[in-house]
Amino acid sequence: MHIRNYLMALLGAGSMLGVQASNTEEITIKLLETSDVHGAYFPYDFINRRPQKGSLARISTFVDAQRKQYGDNVLLFDNGDILQGQPVAYYYNYIDTASTHVCAAMLNYLKYDAGNMGNHDIETGHAVYDRWAKQCRFPMLGANIIDRRTGEPYFPPYRVFERNGVRIAVLGLITPAIPSWLPETMWSGLRFEDMETCARRWAGIIAAKEHPDVLVGLFHAGPEGNLLDNVVENGSEAVARNVPGFDIVFMGHDHRRLCKKICNAEGDSVLLINPANAARTIADVTLKVTRQDGRILKKTVEGKLSDVSSLPVDEDFMQAFDPQYQATLSFVSRKIGSIRQTISTKDAYFGSSAFIDLLHQLQLDITGADISFCAPLSFDAEIKAGDIYMSDMFNLYKYENLLYTMRLTGREIKGFLEMSYALWTNRMQSPDDHLLLLNDKDEGFGRLKNPSFNFDSAAGILYTVDVTKPEGEKITITSLADGTPFDLDRTYTVAVNSYRGNGGGDLLTRGAGIPKEELPRRIVFSTDKDLRYYLMKRIEEVGTLDPHPLNHWRFIPDEWVKPAAERDRKVLFE
Repeated sequence: MHIRNYLMALLGAGSMLGVQASNTEEITIKLLETSDVHGAYFPYDFINRRPQKGSLARISTFVDAQRKQYGDNVLLFDNGDILQGQPVAYYYNYIDTASTHVCAAMLNYLKYDAGNMGNHDIETGHAVYDRWAKQCRFPMLGANIIDRRTGEPYFPPYRVFERNGVRIAVLGLITPAIPSWLPETMWSGLRFEDMETCARRWAGIIAAKEHPDVLVGLFHAGPEGNLLDNVVENGSEAVARNVPGFDIVFMGHDHRRLCKKICNAEGDSVLLINPANAARTIADVTLKVTRQDGRILKKTVEGKLSDVSSLPVDEDFMQAFDPQYQATLSFVSRKIGSIRQTISTKDAYFGSSAFIDLLHQLQLDITGADISFCAPLSFDAEIKAGDIYMSDMFNLYKYENLLYTMRLTGREIKGFLEMSYALWTNRMQSPDDHLLLLNDKDEGFGRLKNPSFNFDSAAGILYTVDVTKPEGEKITITSLADGTPFDLDRTYTVAVNSYRGNGGGDLLTRGAGIPKEELPRRIVFSTDKDLRYYLMKRIEEVGTLDPHPLNHWRFIPDEWVKPAAERDRKVLFE
């Protein structure tokens, strides 16, 4: 009897499986995302002249394997900040503007399904990103990039993809904090809407019009929701939590790996995933949809961050783009001058340094300003003694900023520096304390608590920084560099890059206390080309550089600072 019942049950199960097989299907779709590639197109670092991990050439290997396994059920997205960071991007942004942009050609070769704009793409300027977006054979999204003339999105807000009958809507958003960093010439005619406000409106439109089975966010913003100039810079997690409907939110912008699930306001699960930067990792999402008679019974979403840095490069990719590789190699190999000694940003954290003071001197020479502000834009950059090549200019100056001359009072200059050094230095209570403001572990800035690109020092004035004092009392300015007394109430001309001049890092707004809307009125001169171009021209004029510290400032008290600096140098670099 027991055996009979068992056989009957087994036959019944087989009958049910037959029904299930005829009416129920499970569809697997792969969704892949790159973000913040920053010019890492080839497996070669054109700045430091050496192979590099990651690159689109390795992404190509990974994606090809996925397509062989899943066929057309692979969707590939890029999440912005791909047009700046390596000389190959610069070359096709500004030098060879007649050819198809190498980045557009590569993304087309890889058959990307959609892209999204990033702030460093906007920073290249209208002429570059408008041309590039038109050359890409897929939509470049940007729902909250609004054309002021029409009030409509400047780029397509979303795109719907259908795979095996599953409708997947992808909404693109960018961090709205761009006016805090970039001059309006880069984004003229545009405005940037709050992410959550925009997402809520478009999620409703997409649901009503498109009836998607899956809603995906492609957001060039990190998760944590920090405020910058009264806008939320990194609003991705807030959108995922507060705007119902999203199944997956791909993130970027903050260069931090993340893969986690959260519950939204309606109790539904949302996957947040961020592959960080430089095409070393790809966001790898597996979507499984169980469907019966055309009706979805179940959706599951699983994500992981897949390391591509050790994969072999796609040799077909490399062969296809060898002409662009050779053109870039020729560009960065051009000699523009020479330098008598090796300089490094490592010295810039501990006092007046040859590296930063070379930039200060060049900025003062180019503008004729009284004072220069400058920070180490790369945490650990070096230019070796000997010939200077075009590649070295990307180590000397990382981004395509313009150079401004602004008017600031002496009091505003002091406030600016007070905030900068408060971000930079620890308030020492004893000789055994750290000089620098450090984290317990490396969280993206090499153990520094804050990014070094906000560690502005000054040249053209003589001052000390007392690291035992609180913010507001650290800086003592004694005179201009020529010995003229420094007056807190006098107005001076100051050379700054456009990132800083537009309020980036808040040193002018919070530190100097200048209202954001007043900053454009303080600009008395702006270069029409990027600062790196003028630095290059100046080096060509001078021929041979002999950089040395200007010694316009120093940390005090000496007996505490010197041993603390030696300890912290080991922490950061050894």
